[in-house]
Order: sequence, then structure tokens, then C-alpha cells
Amino acid sequence: MAGVSTPLLPAADSAALLRDDLTTAAFTADGCLDLLGAVAYAALSRAETVPALRATRGGSPLETLVRLFLLQRPVARERARAALKDVDRYEADGWLLRDGEDVRATVDVRPYAGDGGEDWWIVSDLGCSVGGAGGVGAASGAEALGVGRADLVLGVGGASSTLAGITVRKPVGRALDLGTGCGVQALHASRHATRVTATDLNPRALHFARLTLALSGGHEPDLRRGSLFEPVGDERYDLVVSNPPFVISPAGAGERLTYRDGGMAGDDLCRTLVRESADHLTDGGYCQILANWQHIEGQDWRDRLASWVPPGCDAWIVQREVQDVAQYAELWLRDSGAHRGDPAAYAARYDAWLDGFERAKVAGVGFGWITLRRSGADRPSVTVEEWPHPVEQPLGAHIADWFDRQEFLRAHDDAALLGARFALAPDVVQEQVGLPGAEDPEHVVLRSARGMRRATKVDTVGAGFAGVCDGTLPAGRIVDAIAQLLGEDPVVLRDRTPESIRLLVEQGFLVPVGEE
Repeated sequence: MAGVSTPLLPAADSAALLRDDLTTAAFTADGCLDLLGAVAYAALSRAETVPALRATRGGSPLETLVRLFLLQRPVARERARAALKDVDRYEADGWLLRDGEDVRATVDVRPYAGDGGEDWWIVSDLGCSVGGAGGVGAASGAEALGVGRADLVLGVGGASSTLAGITVRKPVGRALDLGTGCGVQALHASRHATRVTATDLNPRALHFARLTLALSGGHEPDLRRGSLFEPVGDERYDLVVSNPPFVISPAGAGERLTYRDGGMAGDDLCRTLVRESADHLTDGGYCQILANWQHIEGQDWRDRLASWVPPGCDAWIVQREVQDVAQYAELWLRDSGAHRGDPAAYAARYDAWLDGFERAKVAGVGFGWITLRRSGADRPSVTVEEWPHPVEQPLGAHIADWFDRQEFLRAHDDAALLGARFALAPDVVQEQVGLPGAEDPEHVVLRSARGMRRATKVDTVGAGFAGVCDGTLPAGRIVDAIAQLLGEDPVVLRDRTPESIRLLVEQGFLVPVGEE
């Protein structure tokens, strides 16, 4: 891959030089925000460029780079020379294309803030930083340079940002980014993994991933072409992440786009990825993917997804959104640009999508994330839930804690649980709900501002127990004290309280801190 150098595939050799130029001009996430202002910067995320064009009418190096790489407008070659040290080198290496007295960018280079606030840059096809292959920029940008729409490489969108936010960021030896695209997940992984392998079916995507890591100062990735786990054989990893081509596009529904259409029927690609992941994880290793799944008439979607989980793996599957089949078809038809073509052709393709869903008895499509950890447990913990509410990002540390808590609960029967000590998690507050003036509240709610931002009802005993937990007393002694205070039989209370403790631990309201 290192020798590839065409107008559409810039050479990575000059990436370090370009990084210096971008840094010098403050072409960074913070620098562009300062220049453009919040309104114009936010408009860019919606693929609207007019506010940013108005904000870059001066001649500073930063304004030139914004117009060149973000807005993908031609700039005078002499103006480019004031912002870039070696325009001739960038033309020769394929970053820029000469157009008369002007130069144009051949790729989208977008500032991106790293996990620790580092200045990174994501490289993708022109017009494909947001909005899919059907965006106006994609039609007039990369495709105008001869790139087929099926092979376009997109930048960072909502899905890839979500995956980056939920990924467990523990130091690991080996990480795998399966279906790397522009390389953003590999870039994140390069900061906490000794070795990163990135795979993709699209050879152009592998080159873009190399450019992204080279431009952002990431270490050299191990790039391999192929589908799913085929390129890595029987190798195992401490972390596998994937934002796969999960779109459920029925056969005969139109052009397949490599970045989104996996080529398998229904949700088989995501199911296959989940089922095969256990064979590629080290003990304790994580697999984290984004996925779409079908809601089949007459079947519980939770049971369907639970059946995907391979033996020996704990799993936490969260459904974030559900769309009916019409909404889903419209979303991806717009993504491909079908809505801008011939109305009759659009209607025919729309009809084909709905026909496909009807044949498969699909009532809706869910979107969410799937996290597995190879635990080797005989009785693995598998939780499938719907959670459309706001969460705290980044969520990776919270997800790792959730799996640690499952290990703790599996290792503790009720007696051992009562011998353990717990502390109330930070930022948990108690709300009492009832009629004004009433002696006792109708119910008590514990609410957390962290992680999943859950809320749960508790009874008097549960509220009292949580309020006392500070890590100093074992749970059993707290239960005995509450029984004495309420005048209840301590044996009866010891029998029924562990179930409540398990729920509060599983949901993160209580944190285990030790045992007697």
C-alpha cells in the first residue's frame, strides 16, 4: 500500500509535512471553531457550507485551509503557497490537484479531537465527511474525480462517534478494527494498543486508514484486505471493534454501497460477526460493534439477539432506536441519493425495499450496540435491553465496570453478597415522590447522573440500605440494623434483600468495595 500514489489516493509519505503545516495554521478542531464560530461550525456537521464560506473571506492561512480541505473549494495557487510549505510536493503526492491558476484538494481532511484532546485529522473522500454517498458534495466531489459511488470512503459520522465513545479504552496488546473505513477506530485504538490490525473489503478504505493514522501521528497499522474475520485467520485480540456495513438492504433494492451494505440477507452479517467473535478474543477480551437487527413478526427481538451470543461470553446488548420499515427505507434511499433522481425510479426502489421487508416479515429495524467479553463462564451473563434515553459519553469506562459487576455478582451467592461491603456510587441522588404533606412518600427513586443515567424505584428498605452504604459495614449488618429500626424479622429481611442489592449493583447504584 505504501507505494500507492494517484490523484485520488495521496501518498502517506508527505503526511508528516502536511501535519506540520496544518498545526502551524491552527487547522485543528479548536482552531476551526474559533475561526468559524459555533453557528457555522455546527452547520458543517449538517453539510451546510454557506456560513463557513462567509466566515472565510479573508486571506489567512487558516481560512485558506478551511476552504481547501473542509469546504472543498478551489483556492488560488499563490494563496495556497502562503498556507502550505511545499505545494509542489503535495501536488506530486496527490493531496492537491492543479486546476489552472488554482489548486483543489483531492480528499477531505477534517480536524478531529482525540481522546485526550490531541489534534487529529480524518481523511475521507470529498463530500463524504457526513451525509453518506448521496450527499451533494459526494456527487460533485469524489465522483467527479472518477471514484465510483460504491467505493466511496466516508469520514466520521454519528455511528462512528458512538462506537468511539462506547469503546473500552484499557491498555491492551492487540486490537482489531474490523471494517476500518477511514480508520478512525484504528486511530483511537492506536493510543492504547501496542499493535493495531485494521481490515476492510475496500482497498481504498485501507489506504485512507493509512493516511488518517499517518496524518494524525498514529503508529503504523497492520492493514489487511478481506471480509469479516477472514483476513486474520485464527488470530486473537484483546479488543475487537467494528462499525460494519450493517444496513439491511433487501435484494433487488438497488445499488449496493461497500461502506454500508454487507451483501448478506437481513441481519445475517451482524449475527455472523457476533457469533464468530469469540474465536478471535483472548480471555477477558472485548468485542464491541454497532449493529442493525430485524424485528420479526411473532418473535421477541430480545430472544433473537440473545441467541446470537456465543458460548463463554458475557454480553450487554442495548437497543437505542427502532424505525418502522418505511422510515428505514427512506433513510437509506436518501443516503444513496436515490431521492434526487427520477421520481419513478425512486418509487420503484422504495417499493422494492418494502417488498423485501414484507417477504421477510420484518415489522421494524433496531439500531444499537453490542458488547461481548470472553469470560469463559459456564453461566454467562446476557442482558438485552432497550434504552433510548440520553447517556453520558464517553461510556467505555462505564461499560467495563458493568462487566466487572457481572463477574462479581456471578461469584457471590446471597450469603456472600451479605458479607460484602458496598458504597453508593458518585452522583447518585434520591428523590421522594408523594402528595404534599403526606407522612411517607409514595415511592423513592434513586437517580444517577453518570453512565446510562438510570433511575430506579426502591422501597423503604432499599432506600435506607443505599443511604447507609459507605464501604465501612458489610451488607448483612446494615440489613440487621434496618430490621431492628423497622421492627422486622432480620432473618426474613436477609432472605429478601439480596435480590434488591443485586439489582442496585447491576445498574451501578452500588459499588462493591470489599468483603469481611
